[in-house]
Formats: sequence, C-alpha cells, structure tokens
Amino acid sequence: MSKLTSKKRVFFFGVPALLIIVIGALIAIYFWQIRLQKPVEINMAQHQHASGEIMTAAGHHHNHVQQSIACESIVAGETTAPTREFELLAASTSLQLDNGKRVEAWTFNGGSPGPVLRVKEGDRVVVKLRNLDIKDGVTIHWHGVNVPCSQDGVAGVTQNAVAPGEQFTYTFIASEPGTYWYHSHQMSSIQAKMGLVGSLIVEPKSAGEMPASIEVNAFYQDLNSTQLLNGTTGGLTVEGKAGEQVKLRLTNAGNETLHFAIDGAPFKVIAMDGHDLHEPGSLENTLIPVGSGQRYDILIQLPKGTKVIVHSDSMKNLPITLGSGVEPVRAENKGMFSFTDYGTPLLEDHSAKPTPDRSYELILSQSMFIKTINGHAFHEIPPMSVREGEYVQITIINEGGGDHPFHIHGHSFRVWSKNGIPLTGSPVYLDTLLTTKGERYEILLKADNPGLWMAHCHNLEHSSMGMSMMLNYEGVTTSYRVGKRSGNLPDL
Repeated sequence: MSKLTSKKRVFFFGVPALLIIVIGALIAIYFWQIRLQKPVEINMAQHQHASGEIMTAAGHHHNHVQQSIACESIVAGETTAPTREFELLAASTSLQLDNGKRVEAWTFNGGSPGPVLRVKEGDRVVVKLRNLDIKDGVTIHWHGVNVPCSQDGVAGVTQNAVAPGEQFTYTFIASEPGTYWYHSHQMSSIQAKMGLVGSLIVEPKSAGEMPASIEVNAFYQDLNSTQLLNGTTGGLTVEGKAGEQVKLRLTNAGNETLHFAIDGAPFKVIAMDGHDLHEPGSLENTLIPVGSGQRYDILIQLPKGTKVIVHSDSMKNLPITLGSGVEPVRAENKGMFSFTDYGTPLLEDHSAKPTPDRSYELILSQSMFIKTINGHAFHEIPPMSVREGEYVQITIINEGGGDHPFHIHGHSFRVWSKNGIPLTGSPVYLDTLLTTKGERYEILLKADNPGLWMAHCHNLEHSSMGMSMMLNYEGVTTSYRVGKRSGNLPDL
C-alpha cells in the first residue's frame, strides 16, 4: 500500500515538475529569440560573431586598404530619361473587403495591395513615402530591383524607419524590365502581413517580337489572415478571344509556397523574377511552384470554346478565369515544373562558370524555434564579405524547417547547379531562390552593386525567427543602427 502511495506521489508531483521544466525551457528559448531579434544596438556593416568566422571565404584576395564610403551617399546617377513620380501614404485603415467583411490593415494610399506602380525601362523613379500613423515607423524595399544602397529601404541599414508625420523620398533608375514588388522592411513579417505591399511593373522600352494581347497582374497576399488576389477575396475573371495571348504576372507576396495549376491550355514560363528565359517550351499538366517573394511571368494562348483556369490548392477561393467557353477538364497527377532543364542555352553562353573570388556555404536549418544559417541567427551570423568586381559563389543547402525562398538584396544571381547537377536549359537569373528540404544549390553572384545588403529567407516569419544575414561590401559604412535603441527592426 505504501508503494502505491509512493508511486502516486511521484506521478502527481513529478508531472507538474516536468511541465514546469518544459515551460521554463520554452520561455527561455522564446526570450533568447527575442534577444536575437532585438539587440540594443548593432552596426550591420561591422558585426561579427564573438567566436569568429563560421563561413569559409575561398579564392584570391587583395591586400590593399579599401577606401570607405557611406551607404547613404551611394545614390542613383544622372539620366536624361523621363522621371516618374509617385506618392505613397502609409496609414492604419479599417478596410472594407468585397465580401462584406471589415479587416484592420495598414495600407498604402488607402488600399492593400497599394497602387500598381508602372514605369518604363530606364525611367527615373521618384517615390515619396509619407507615414501618417504607423507608430513603429515604415520603409519601402523595392524587391528585386537593384537600387543604390541608400534606396533599399531596410530600417537600420540604409535609413531610419520613417516615423509618423515624417517622409522619405526614394529615387532609383528602373534599369531592368520585369515584374517586381514593394513592401515595408521595418518589422517586415508584421507590416507586410498587415498590408504594406504592392506591385512594381517595369515595362520594356520596346514591346518585343510578339507582344501579348492581354496582360494580367495577379498579386497574391495574406492580409491579416485573409487571402487576397489583387485586393479581392474572390477570383479574377478576364475576358478574351480565342487566339489571343495572355501574359500573366504572378506575384507571391505571402509567406508560403503557392503551387499553381493551369488548366485548359498549354502555357510557357517566359520569365522568373523579372528575367526572361531563353526559348521556353510548351508545358501542360505541370504545377508551378512560386515561393514567397518570387514572380513568374506566364504566357497562355486562349483556346476556342474552353476557359483557362489558373488556381492554387492553398488559395482555393482565388482562381483566375481567362477567356470564355466551357469549364476545362482539370487534370490530376500533375508534374512539378523545374527550371534546371527548361528552355535552351544561349549560343553566346558557353556555360563556362567564372572562377569565383570568394565562396560561401549557407546551411539553412532549424533549432527549436530558431531558424538558423550555419547554426546561428540574425546578427550573430557573420556577413558574407565581398569586394566590388568579384565573383562570389554561394552554396545554399536546405537542411529543414520548411521551404526557404532565399532572397539577396541589391543583386540578381545566376543558378548554376541543383544537387550537384549543372543546369542544362536556359540561363536562370533570380533574386529569390526557392529551396525545399534536402536541396542544394550553387549560385554565382557578380559583386557589381556596392553597399550593405540583407540576405534572408523570404518567408518573413522565418526571417523574423533568425534566418537573416548580410552581404557586405568591404569599405561600405552606415550611420544607422538596428536595435531597440533606434527602433529600427527590419526583420521583426
């Protein structure tokens, strides 16, 4: 009888003790994460991990002293091209949705997404950002556009967050045509989800050999837990005649990977992240995986008598219906699109990879509630250090913790191999690379845009949990600081 009583005591007293230990550990991990996210003050041009370098930089180096230059002094050059001016007002809004529901949102010019900014290749773009009442401040990052360092819109690195009642004017040259977007990079995981996002379309100077008859901009987002397509809670219907070409610009401004199916007609992937693919082939019964932050341009010729339906299982209520006629047959067991062997090589591109001046390896993983790069998080990850003119090879390995669409600010990079196998189709240039567990990519970046640049998972929840680092040019400085003292928190 006494043994039973003793066992009961162990059970009744042991379980609460175990729960206390588990809860205590979770709280400790939570506050460690908060400490990583909110340093008192960090200079992102100079930070280093106390234990030393955890990445290897290989190749030849120069020993001469690098002359310093401030990020804020690196601005757009002069141009005789037209100037396009815009004004964006960031404000807290109670937004009436088209389904009758009302949602609390942070908006640009009263809406989410904000207005589509449409410019021509080569235009000088001037955008005045005003903050009405977003109390923690706001910025604008031009995702995929290789702007000067001072215009990148990263709080605490390239500028201070714009406080309520203040303003900041961005100026850059729209040097490359393509599909881009913009979002706040102050407390980005919160502010993007609250609605501070929008499209930027850079049209080419010339229409090209076969301009599309119809253009559709499809901007997907998750607004405060409500899925939206171009600001609506329902689908999108676009009229068109048989034979007409539709250019569909898909942007994933949410955090999760979207897999798009296109039923009713063959299609081509003509561009990724604003960069054209060479001689893209016709596809059918193929899912298109679009990671967070990525953009895909799709070309579809409307068939006779049958609609074309573009849809994603994770956004069932937001299909895009093109053309007219009967509903198409929806094929099952679709294959997955892969860019590794899609299209054809360029004749002038002999696929001879330049010898990298530096090489880095980034292992993307997870430790409890922390998303890590090489086992560390946020400002405890040493930056990738480069010099202007160098070729930088970066190997990105996804060891787990979800899909990691890896985004590098200020640059486009070329994807050279996947899982050790070189690409055999069109050259692929991206600014955001979707990686899934077990994948290993080798990319090459030309260091041709001096500055201080974030490199992070564009699932912004993952970025806020530590999967964010820097690519810094030697000699570039900043007068801004990240941390609680300044209130600049780009990744929160």
